[in-house]
Order: sequence, then structure tokens, then C-alpha cells
Amino acid sequence: MKLIIAMIQPHKLPDVKKALFDAEIHKMTVTNVLGCGQQKGFKETYRGIVHEVNLLKKVRFEIAVNAEFVEPTIQAIVKGARMDQIGDGKIFVLNLERCVRIRTGEEGSDAIG
Repeated sequence: MKLIIAMIQPHKLPDVKKALFDAEIHKMTVTNVLGCGQQKGFKETYRGIVHEVNLLKKVRFEIAVNAEFVEPTIQAIVKGARMDQIGDGKIFVLNLERCVRIRTGEEGSDAIG
């Protein structure tokens, strides 16, 4: 079992969701987050005052998958999010030690589904 965490551009959310659904991955958690990386933010002027914006809007996906779905999930995220530009995002793959479905008490691969 793996936990896949991906950070993407907000406007790519529909494309990534479609790519995941096409790859038969339907269970996910999506969160709006702020962060910075190589982009380092930007400066904008409002009423003559310069504001430095270094935390940019991103969308965070968290997807728990069984071993056979790791590569299809990664490929779907890359397919939906890639624009070949700095700020396209990152994907992290972590070992998932334990998963329990609250409703049934199932554990492990059965709980992920």
C-alpha cells in the first residue's frame, strides 16, 4: 500500500481528475494549499504599494492505492498536470503502514478498495 501525495497548479485540477477517472482511480482527497518552490513567488503593486507574494496557490491530492495502482496513478497525474513549466508540481510516494475502513473495520488492501 502506498500514499501518493501530489501538488499541482489549481487550474489543472479538472484535467488531473479526468486523467485519474480514466485510469479507474476514483478515491482521492483534494485540498487547496499554499506553498512555494522554484517559482519563488512574484511582486504585485496595489494602490502604489508593492506586495511580495511568495506563497502560491496549489492543489494537493492524497490518494491511497494498492501496489498495482501506483504507476497508473502517477502517470495519470503527470498526464493531467504537465505543462513543461516551472511550477507544474511534485508527486511524493510514501509507504502506507496501515489503513482501516471505519464503517466495516476492514484493514490493509481491502480497506483501500
